[in-house]
Amino acid sequence: MNVLGIMSGTSIDSVDFALCSVAEKRMELREVWSADFPKALRANLHAAARNDLKSWEFCQLHHDLGRFYASHAARSKGHAQLVGLHGQTVFHNPSHKNPATFQLGEPAYLVEKLRVPVVNNFRVADLAAGGQGAPLATIFHQFVFAERGKHVCVHNLGGISNVTSLDWTRGAKPGVLAFDTGPANMLIDFAARHFSNGKRQFDFNGKWAAGGNFSEDLLRRWLRHPYFLKQPPKSTGRELFGEPFFKKAIQQMHGLSRFDVAATFTEFTARSIALNYRKHLPARLDKIILTGGGALNPSLVRAIQSNLSAPILTSDELGWPVQSIEPAAFALLAHLRVNERPGNLPRTTGANRAVLCGQISKP
Repeated sequence: MNVLGIMSGTSIDSVDFALCSVAEKRMELREVWSADFPKALRANLHAAARNDLKSWEFCQLHHDLGRFYASHAARSKGHAQLVGLHGQTVFHNPSHKNPATFQLGEPAYLVEKLRVPVVNNFRVADLAAGGQGAPLATIFHQFVFAERGKHVCVHNLGGISNVTSLDWTRGAKPGVLAFDTGPANMLIDFAARHFSNGKRQFDFNGKWAAGGNFSEDLLRRWLRHPYFLKQPPKSTGRELFGEPFFKKAIQQMHGLSRFDVAATFTEFTARSIALNYRKHLPARLDKIILTGGGALNPSLVRAIQSNLSAPILTSDELGWPVQSIEPAAFALLAHLRVNERPGNLPRTTGANRAVLCGQISKP
């Protein structure tokens, strides 16, 4: 079955599309493309994540985003028989006593445009079953990247950083552990927008970070954040490492140049990843596969490599472009849903049981 996966992450900069051929025991990537958010739409999505929209504006945005997904999904040269739509997360708070998560993007426009079933709202079933609602890409990482006899980590560097540990050094199946490690590009992106008055959306090729020096004092202070020591399963988002963290941090960085700020946030991402690895993963590690936009930032990749001893490569080198991984994961999850197979791994999300993930809209 040809399944189109659609993903826009916590960086809120663009949407990634991946058309995949999905079979019982294998997946192949047929096509991948991206679409940048127009300036006004991007601004409204950031406002929604900051809780700055009125209810009618929030509703309008939900439909505007749905139409945007549909218009760019139609660019595919292949014929999708099914769509997996993640949507845009604007709120994710799984640790509250009354947990909640919400992804914007009305799926009806995709159903009408492509005239195929669309699976969306993947996270809530896991949340209702006592889980974090994340991470959900884990099942795809296991499907594609697990290697018998090796311990492989798949590490996604989006707005938030998350790792999937696939330890297949013993047993008939790999041992799987997955969780969010903290920020990836989010704080670096905030710095780029802050110092450029919105003209830059990210530190292109890590040039600012490469030209600066990080603050060791601030790194020591930030790395005491309790999230890093919290045992998995765990997930996080803008609520912990978004605007509130950035506003406090930028005040603490008074007097530092934009280059030093970018270097400090870049090193913070790398060291928080290494700290999580030391605290929560098995010691022996054969390779780390980087995915997501951060894998294209040479300064961030160098910083991660300097803090970890295992060999590092990108998913591009394995035939899966870094921007294809997340949408491909939701293509697989959509395929599982229509075949009535669970999409969560309770050990990694903390759910009480395996559940069917996603709600289906049909033409």
